Amino acid sequence: MDLRRGWWTPPLAPLHAQTVEERQIESLDMEPIVSLTDHDDLEAPMSLQAIDPGREIPISTEWTVPFGGTFFHVGVHNLPGRTARAVMRELAAFTARPADHLAHDLLAWLDGMPGTLLVFNHPMWDEKGVGPARHHDAVERFLCRNHMVLHAIEMNGLRPWEENERSIELAKTWRLPVVSGGDRHVLEPNANINLTNAVIFGEFADEIRSGHSEILVMPQYRQAYTTRIFHNMLDVLRPYEAHAMGWRDWEDRPFYRGADEVVRSLRECWGDAKPVAVRWFERGMRTLSTPVVQTALRFTGAERVSI
Repeated sequence: MDLRRGWWTPPLAPLHAQTVEERQIESLDMEPIVSLTDHDDLEAPMSLQAIDPGREIPISTEWTVPFGGTFFHVGVHNLPGRTARAVMRELAAFTARPADHLAHDLLAWLDGMPGTLLVFNHPMWDEKGVGPARHHDAVERFLCRNHMVLHAIEMNGLRPWEENERSIELAKTWRLPVVSGGDRHVLEPNANINLTNAVIFGEFADEIRSGHSEILVMPQYRQAYTTRIFHNMLDVLRPYEAHAMGWRDWEDRPFYRGADEVVRSLRECWGDAKPVAVRWFERGMRTLSTPVVQTALRFTGAERVSI
């Protein structure tokens, strides 16, 4: 299978994902402001606004920016509602046909929109796998061209602390604030949050643009990274009876565009012939999720992050 033609969807609908984040913040006796993003898509926040038009929901996306032989992700938060879809079309057109010099023009355009927040997400994560040296060189060139129109660098709640340390050093070098963010896909709420006295997202964006950011690291971030990823994988494989689209089992949620350009779920691709390796993987994960094994893992892999 050409994995570039496939994608996975999370088990939680936008409203449920929003609720998971809000409840964590409310448990600290604070009022939540949450900005949800999907890759190159606005539908999650737009659907939340449609559900409750009177509620302030930032319209945001995680924009894929091809650059220097690799790609980066920029969190584009709080787009103006009336023009958000038109803006997204421009960003998507660049992603489809990138040119390094145009990235700055688009970022400058977004920077000029009052109340928006532009975040260089997980900059030290070499997602494309081009190699540390080449990736770091691309990061430096990207920031050299664009640091004046970017507002912050992300400390990602689902990335290893060593990587986040490098991101923090990068922010110091380029005199940008660090803000909370994450790649949550299942049930765990983000492992860091920003503290602010702002009451709407636009005020928070102005605060970050001014250079002030205060991050609270949540207890789950101090757990072993491999343990957290393992539990996220268990959540991915767990059945969800109340899935908004009726995709109960995990194989209902990944999709693949075949050579005939028809999109099918993995369940449809496999039919009754689920690959043996997949069945063994599922069996192994079920074994590892038993209470006895989990207790053993806590003792053998319970290293904690020192921040």
